[in-house]
Amino acid sequence: MLSRRKLIKRLSSVPILGGLVGGLPLSLEAEAKPAPKRDLFKEFGIRTFINAAGTLTYMTGSLMHDEVLDAINYGAKEFCLLDEIQDKVGAKIAQMVHSEAAVVTSGAFSGMTLGLAGILTGMDQKKVEMLPHLTGTGMKTEVICQKAHDIVYNHALTNTGCKIVVVETAADVEKAINENTALMHFLHIEADKGKIMHEEWVALGKKHNIPTSIDIAADVPPVENLWKFNDMGFHFVVISGGKAMRGPQSAGLLMGKKDIIAAARLHMPPRGFNIGRGMKINKEEIFGMYVALERFINEDHDKVWKMWEENTAYVENTVKAVNGVTTSVHVPPLGNHTPTLRIAWDSAKLRITGKDLQEALRKGDPSIEVGGSGPSNIGVTVWMLKPGQEKIVARRIKEELTKAAV
Repeated sequence: MLSRRKLIKRLSSVPILGGLVGGLPLSLEAEAKPAPKRDLFKEFGIRTFINAAGTLTYMTGSLMHDEVLDAINYGAKEFCLLDEIQDKVGAKIAQMVHSEAAVVTSGAFSGMTLGLAGILTGMDQKKVEMLPHLTGTGMKTEVICQKAHDIVYNHALTNTGCKIVVVETAADVEKAINENTALMHFLHIEADKGKIMHEEWVALGKKHNIPTSIDIAADVPPVENLWKFNDMGFHFVVISGGKAMRGPQSAGLLMGKKDIIAAARLHMPPRGFNIGRGMKINKEEIFGMYVALERFINEDHDKVWKMWEENTAYVENTVKAVNGVTTSVHVPPLGNHTPTLRIAWDSAKLRITGKDLQEALRKGDPSIEVGGSGPSNIGVTVWMLKPGQEKIVARRIKEELTKAAV
């Protein structure tokens, strides 16, 4: 029996006669055409929107570039050994970020767990199998952290069984360090709220031979942060992959000292005797994360920044035309370091709250998400917008504010 492909090929060489007048029989002609791509969002009734809010996890982070998607699709079509791809891609990433070693993880959170786990156990598999049960194992049990840096994401550290010891001053650190101290952890985005800055934190760790770590999850740009803290001497650094770098939202990087990364890998798949088995990252995300990192490092950051400024100015100038509206632009100094527009209005002239405006934009067509709102203000960022969407965002905000005029 002829296959359908062979039948179509043979029919194509036959003169157009009888039942073939006009080309292939309709049934075969339909089959020969590529099927339209499925709109799965529409199929499931899932709302999509223009993101003028930023790289928020609950909004699914960022959108990947075509090069990243190509790398993911390419990686999905062949088999390889998971350890080999992590070895070779990790070595290349380490060169790019000035670290001794690196590994692609399932986000910055998992990188924190894995990095600390590696410090606790070293290369001792018996200890690896014991986590998170530390009592009676001889492993250390405490992580020192500044009060301003003790946020909910530090649960990644307590997942290992360790507890957080909170300090405020350098003198507090000196008193807190003891034989149970495993790590001194730092949070970059809250650096200005603590009393000890990066260099002093690292120096204190070196003085007492205690490893130091830093969470910079959302803290590029600037691109230099990818290697700044490795150069500074932190023992390990974690960052999210699915924010400004626009890699897979499920990926991140753990960068640092060779012995810590090697030990952290014992807690990762493909091994299954560890607390990190569920933190699986596969070849597709590894390639995707690598290409995203490479693209981000080599990007023309001045050009991108100028585009952000121009798009922000477009939205600002459009909405300022509404009587009673005032605007300001600021750049967060540590994390989410991009131009951020605050749109405010005189509540006596415009009868709408920030939440009401958010909801109106959300329910509009197209749906738009903007940043946090106050009684009479909202926030807008343009760095996650597709080309031309700044015009849509500006127009819709202006329309809703104009309708609210008294």
